[in-house]
Amino acid sequence: MSNLFPKFSRTRDGVNVVMEQKLLQQTSNLILNSETCTGCGICVEACPEEAISLGLVGAVRRGAVSPVDDAPVSVDAETCSYCGVCVIMCPFQALNLEIDGEEKLPILENEGFPEYDMVTTIDDEKCVRCTICDEICPRDAIDRDVPAYEGAEDGGVGRQKAITAKTEFIVDDEKCNYCGICGAICPAIDVKHKPFTAETGTVDGEVVWDEDLCDACTVCVEACPEEAIKVERTVESKKLPGTVAITEECCTCTWCSKNCPEEAITVEKIFEGEITFHAEKCPSGCSTCVEVCPCNAIYLPTPKPAKELKRELEPVIAVNKDFCMFCGACVNACPGEDIIVLKRTGIRVKGKETDLFNKIKAKLLTPRTSQVREDPGEVGKVQLKALETA
Repeated sequence: MSNLFPKFSRTRDGVNVVMEQKLLQQTSNLILNSETCTGCGICVEACPEEAISLGLVGAVRRGAVSPVDDAPVSVDAETCSYCGVCVIMCPFQALNLEIDGEEKLPILENEGFPEYDMVTTIDDEKCVRCTICDEICPRDAIDRDVPAYEGAEDGGVGRQKAITAKTEFIVDDEKCNYCGICGAICPAIDVKHKPFTAETGTVDGEVVWDEDLCDACTVCVEACPEEAIKVERTVESKKLPGTVAITEECCTCTWCSKNCPEEAITVEKIFEGEITFHAEKCPSGCSTCVEVCPCNAIYLPTPKPAKELKRELEPVIAVNKDFCMFCGACVNACPGEDIIVLKRTGIRVKGKETDLFNKIKAKLLTPRTSQVREDPGEVGKVQLKALETA
């Protein structure tokens, strides 16, 4: 190995692939998380140095190739300029650039470059802290910080804490005979008897009530033989405490916003476009596109009874366009030809659209489709077919 600078290396650290450029006074590391990477190929189109190429996207995601041994994309450590464009353009936060151990984006800091205009908001007033967005998000991008309650988790917070309410427990001392029934049936009530003495010859005491333990079930009211107890509860807020937020892992697929029962979530896709599936060309039983789709937008249609087909071919693959964010991972992974056609028509960004960005934008807006043929000299890399110039 030469002792001269720059020095380059490409190593693995778990699921991370680390490309390193070591200069005399600076060390740059571009880190690719091979598990987070979806193989969408946007970094390939964005790289100014053409240092990134598509790998075996479908094979990695289907488990035929371990993400530890390979990755959906491959970065040439020597060709890479460590500018940070791929980090900015990756919609899945799969890339990270460190310079001398600190996260930096030189092109953003030195020359200016637009970033995705992420519109991902939750209206706290409308949000009722339900679980739908958290469960439905395909990217685990919802941070639902709500206490766990005893109904769902051992040791959770008492369910009476789930709402904000004021409970009043009133004992009529004239009627109460301190029989002890209410204390025997409810942990929130303790009937404390005074010492029994021959001197008084009576049973006396007090009824102690703990609001934190009372759920206002009113069993004590119904069980009291003297009708001495009254329980009144005023609900001040039925909303669960806590917060729900969208994290930076969001890819703007809009599953959460389209299914929020309170219409509390607003998400705008970062890409506009159209995707078409030619199901008649798709070999049944593949489903690679289903497995690689980061948005859970592609599905295998439910088979129809033969009597309902009416001489029509049964579709073997389909996409719900509402949830597609036009990333292109399915196109890159498809082992067929001309089965999936992706046409992006717009990119939502904020900041000055530089000449470099406009070149990248033109590439990203070029319609493309899957292509089976592989160049003998590029075995192990995926090829796409550009359909026309944007």
